[in-house]
Amino acid sequence: MSTALLVVDVQNGFCHPDGSLPRLGRALDGAAAVANTAVAVARAREAGVPVVFTRHVYRPGRVDEGPRLAELSGGLAELHGLELGTWAADVVDELGCTAADLVVDKARFDAFLWTSLDPLLQGLGVTGLVVCGVVTNVCVESTVRAAFMRDYRVTLLEDCCAAMTRRQHEIGVEIMRDIGFAVIASIGGGFTFGALPEAA
Repeated sequence: MSTALLVVDVQNGFCHPDGSLPRLGRALDGAAAVANTAVAVARAREAGVPVVFTRHVYRPGRVDEGPRLAELSGGLAELHGLELGTWAADVVDELGCTAADLVVDKARFDAFLWTSLDPLLQGLGVTGLVVCGVVTNVCVESTVRAAFMRDYRVTLLEDCCAAMTRRQHEIGVEIMRDIGFAVIASIGGGFTFGALPEAA
């Protein structure tokens, strides 16, 4: 099975203390997630596993945000939060994402919806995904569900994910595990890309 690491939305706007979501009082509970994700990225690169980053971004003027997401934004537009070309939209520095990396931009929770992610993975010959990122019970879960429905075998690195509360994180992980969308693993538990868990 050919595998890729999919890093979902680990961006300044979500994860940095000065990011737009924390400034709106919506900081994530899971300070270790970014550091653990950096370890996962490093291990993937050492193993020769492709790393794909997604970014949740909107064009200037937010014409691609849509009315329903705008209802949930809670003042994000006033801060130009997650606007394409801004610092808030960038992947956090700790992950070492460069212009040479594979980056897929999205404007919906599901990273497969209206993006080039699926053809990119097919072009890489990928059949299995190791997924991490934020927010566990929103964009990560939506993306894992979509990957499952496209017949990818998914492993979720739970300690490389975070949500607004620990309970929301746990609920997201529980749903993905118990329904069978993903096998659950962790960087802290010794996960390596040379020994992927068997899919449920």
